[in-house]
Amino acid sequence: MTEEAGFLSKQMRPFLVIFSGQSFSLFGSRLVQFALVWYLTSQTGSAQVLTTASIVAIVPQVLIGPFAGALVDRWNRRRVMMIADSLIAAAIMLLAVMFALGRVEIWHIYLVMLFRSVGGAFQWSAMQASTSMMVPRQHLSRIAGLNQSLQGLVNIVAPPTGALVLEILPIQYVLAVDVLTAVLAVGPLIFISIPQPERGDTNAKGVLMDMREGFSWLWSKKPLVIIMGISLMINLVITPAFTLLPLLITTYFKGGAIELAWVQSANGLGMILGGITLGIWGGFKSKSRTAFTAILIGSFGLIGFSQTPANMFWLGVFFVFVFGFMNAIGNSSFFSVLQTVVPFEIQGRVFTLVMATSGAIAPLGLAIGGPVAELVGIRFWFVIAGITIFIGSVLGLIIPGIKNLEKELQIPQSEET
Repeated sequence: MTEEAGFLSKQMRPFLVIFSGQSFSLFGSRLVQFALVWYLTSQTGSAQVLTTASIVAIVPQVLIGPFAGALVDRWNRRRVMMIADSLIAAAIMLLAVMFALGRVEIWHIYLVMLFRSVGGAFQWSAMQASTSMMVPRQHLSRIAGLNQSLQGLVNIVAPPTGALVLEILPIQYVLAVDVLTAVLAVGPLIFISIPQPERGDTNAKGVLMDMREGFSWLWSKKPLVIIMGISLMINLVITPAFTLLPLLITTYFKGGAIELAWVQSANGLGMILGGITLGIWGGFKSKSRTAFTAILIGSFGLIGFSQTPANMFWLGVFFVFVFGFMNAIGNSSFFSVLQTVVPFEIQGRVFTLVMATSGAIAPLGLAIGGPVAELVGIRFWFVIAGITIFIGSVLGLIIPGIKNLEKELQIPQSEET
């Protein structure tokens, strides 16, 4: 392999430096997320409070995401990431001060979650669109797998770290970690430039026209539209299930913060090993077959978790590991398709449209899930989530347009078998 083509070549090093900084920031964000969710769980014990918090965090991604993507395609992506990370850190610092003063109300936490979600819509879009500009095409699948492994590593380390720190320190010190890791994310961006795509005369078209172009491109790819429909079906039930996970741990398994951390860490370990497996293996020739086969197997992990006896907690941890492993392979395979086929100049708006559309149904699921879970039990949602994922993955494997996704989108298939 030549220096130019190597994964650690000079061409790749600027991206890997930025990726490392963003990795520290991701750790800080997950640590804060765990701390805030556990605070809401321990203070209220309410399914309605947890689902409301999730709605607050998701709605901006759905409503603002498409606008953020269109703006990211116009603006300097490096500056977008720097500003978004900095403003999110400032919001967390303000919340930490409120905790230190003993003046925090539930609505304060909702407000900060809302602000973090808005900033995250811009930051995520800018980072994903920058990735395909900085990474050679032959390495995109490996970067997607690496990213899933990173997500998994953070899910392993952040929850138990958060649980440990919450045992010995006030929550405001946990929140301060997010501020410090944000500095590590912004720092490399000061010195490293990010290539920008050719935009043409964007000012003449306007942001709404940019959004319309992204939507038109996506709508013209019918297999992707069908996949997004399947994603809507899955997100309707899976988001409430994992939102209510802390209450399942406390009420069914009779556990605490450390038990919740073990379950989340099992999911994270699965994501790491799944990402590594895909990075080494590369998947089947058909990325769509790789994705939906993995998701199909992962559905059995959720169904198994839902049926785990209360006195067999570690069996439930294993089932969550299986789900995380397969979910990492499925998500990485599908996203590498997007990064390959979407033109550079519209990736920001297309990526955010995909994310916004897949997440659009989640608030409805959460609005239903909270009250229903309090009536019939939280395990119900994990049963339904597993069955729904199974049905969606089977559809993905048998519908011709999805089954032959690479051919439909005219993507060269990989050489792996």
